[in-house]
Amino acid sequence: MLVHLLYASRAGAAIDPGTIESILRASRTRNPALGITGVLCHAGDVFMQLLEGGRAPVNELYNAIVRDPRHREVMLLHYREVSERSFGGWTMGQVRLDRINPSLLLKYSETPKFDPFSAPGEASMALLCELVATAQVVGRAG
Repeated sequence: MLVHLLYASRAGAAIDPGTIESILRASRTRNPALGITGVLCHAGDVFMQLLEGGRAPVNELYNAIVRDPRHREVMLLHYREVSERSFGGWTMGQVRLDRINPSLLLKYSETPKFDPFSAPGEASMALLCELVATAQVVGRAG
């Protein structure tokens, strides 16, 4: 059974481009063996990540993230069973939301600032789908 799990978190320490690359490299190395695909969105110290795959591996990874001191304020935004993957082309895609047109963010939230903590989970999922449709996700599996 496939699931989508969408969560948001804040970085537990200062982040830089090297930190993001390290996260993506680890995900892209580990996720194929687990059957996990998805996308990581970030802006400033805020992350939003969609994990998709089998229920047990996705839940285990999410629980590890919750316990990881590099994350704080981890919040589950959306969880559902799905019949197919939406992000199967990415072992872990990436979107820098600080580079996205603010009007796109405003379409799905109260303000043009990326704040998944205040947006409904369904709106955050819709934003991710639009980012894929408009080719904003980078870092295809390779």
